[in-house]
Amino acid sequence: MFVRVGKVCVAVALVGVLGAHWALLQTVAWTTMLADNLQSGSFHDAVVKTFDGKHPCCLCRAIAAGKKSEKNNEFTTQTLKMEFPPATQSLVLIAPFNFRLLPHANFFAESLFQKPPTPPPRGCFA
Repeated sequence: MFVRVGKVCVAVALVGVLGAHWALLQTVAWTTMLADNLQSGSFHDAVVKTFDGKHPCCLCRAIAAGKKSEKNNEFTTQTLKMEFPPATQSLVLIAPFNFRLLPHANFFAESLFQKPPTPPPRGCFA
């Protein structure tokens, strides 16, 4: 139950962040305008009058004003560039005093000649 509510909340937040609520409201406004214009004339005239932009309804004006105010309220973020001071000394790596190389061993080849322990260990499966 709580998982479903959480998913719905995330979906609603995404719709709000992406601005899809304006598209949903605009679709409702166009549908309402198309239905109103169909009552007063032909389908062609209703479609032209709905989508020409010269005859906006009150909901279309409110949506346009809301989009405009949302764009005006957006703030510009200043990105800070990380600058590192130039290194004054060169980097020198020095080996430790008691440094020695280990002999190279091929552990895989040596394991081929070892026999498995008999009987098999049963500590984990008992």
